Amino acid sequence: MATQSLPHRGADGNRAVLALDLGTQMGWALYHPDGTITSGTVSFKLGRFEGGGMQWVRFKAWLAEMHFTSDVGQILFEEVRRHSGVGASHVYGGFLAHLTAWAESSEVPYQGVPVGTIKKHATGKGNASKAQVIHAMKRLGHNPADDNESDALALLHWQIGQGGAR
Repeated sequence: MATQSLPHRGADGNRAVLALDLGTQMGWALYHPDGTITSGTVSFKLGRFEGGGMQWVRFKAWLAEMHFTSDVGQILFEEVRRHSGVGASHVYGGFLAHLTAWAESSEVPYQGVPVGTIKKHATGKGNASKAQVIHAMKRLGHNPADDNESDALALLHWQIGQGGAR
């Protein structure tokens, strides 16, 4: 996970916006009230001796930590409508279920944004490749470690472009 400074609530009461590329290797990007952006990836891969529910336990704990340290006021996630396989579909559905349940119980609004919408905003093409999205984020001054982090950054920049992250 990338180094993260502890943000603060802005003078006007604005709260942080968290963008997520849901998956076992999850990309995240956080827009802080002072206008800075931090990002990274976090792995929820199951360990050899862990039960199947442990990735969800760790994910919910991670969400709670991000909320506590960053005062998250909104969560965005990449809304995937097609997966390459059944396993990926199940994992995405699990993360989505836990994210929405956590957000509802924590009273944090959330919104899914279609992949094509994010890619079109980042690159001008709704069917852009992973490499093209990474390149677009590098042009904006970011240095994403992988496509998961670049997808989260692209989602966050889409929200900024909508005027929703101020």
